[in-house]
Amino acid sequence: MAMQAHKPDLAPGFSNINHVPGYQVPYGYPQHAPGTYQGVAGAGSYGFQVQAMRVPSELAVPPIQNQPIVKEGTIWMPIPPPLPNCPPGLQYLTQIDQILIHQQIELLEILTGFETNNKYEIKNALGQRVYFAAEDTDCCTRNCCGPSRPFTIRIIDNLGHEVITLQRPLRCSSCCFPCCLQEMEVQAPPGTPVGYVVQNWHACLPKFTIQDEKRMDILKITGPCVACSCCDDVNFEVKSLDETATVGRISKQWTGFLKEAFTDADNFGIAFPMDLDVKMKAVMIGACFLIDFMFFEHAGDNQQRVGVWQ
Repeated sequence: MAMQAHKPDLAPGFSNINHVPGYQVPYGYPQHAPGTYQGVAGAGSYGFQVQAMRVPSELAVPPIQNQPIVKEGTIWMPIPPPLPNCPPGLQYLTQIDQILIHQQIELLEILTGFETNNKYEIKNALGQRVYFAAEDTDCCTRNCCGPSRPFTIRIIDNLGHEVITLQRPLRCSSCCFPCCLQEMEVQAPPGTPVGYVVQNWHACLPKFTIQDEKRMDILKITGPCVACSCCDDVNFEVKSLDETATVGRISKQWTGFLKEAFTDADNFGIAFPMDLDVKMKAVMIGACFLIDFMFFEHAGDNQQRVGVWQ
């Protein structure tokens, strides 16, 4: 009489022999536990159960983060693997086509009117923080030049690395000086320019050009004649060079009467194609900050600029 091989039960807590709790499989590797027989039909029915092997600590491969990271109560976007020809830290942008930018409310600024450095959270559509941005401007410049001030904004990732630097020089805000209009340089990593945002002269409309690191025109941005957020969003359309096709949008979101009236903490949304070059996505983030300072940052008299010219 033929004897039937005994198939042992799985160990308690193991719902799948191919899954080993606590072991993170790096990207690109087969999803199975070390020591299991893969590709052999019925390997699990030969009367024994393969045990997971413990990898020596000196040979262990560090796990790649593919789960949201929680730091001090803030959920950060998972760390993507590095990509070739992608500036370090910009690989996050390859996985998203929308960005939300929330300016933090500064209590000291509300109570005293004293202009402080702006801080922003940059999130994806799931609400996970992608970057944190902080203005780095001295006190005298902030309070003397107001929204027209030159500034440096440093953008860091969840490892604390500065991955993008935005630099705005002091420029004119008058229509009488078309040769000295607003501009911003975007660097990624810091010290390496990847693009520019340049204001174009127009009598009525806010117009900008997005350029690459070689100053070649890539995209156009056109805003409304009256850039005033009164109970509605204000949209700046990102278009092709000939302005016949809309490829993205920068939106100033209405945040409510009280917040709009008593603070200059603004919320923005940026939409762009998923396959857009990550450098141009970074430049669009820079364009959003330039638009914020030009049109939605309150001056010392708490008056918001509504037209393209002051």
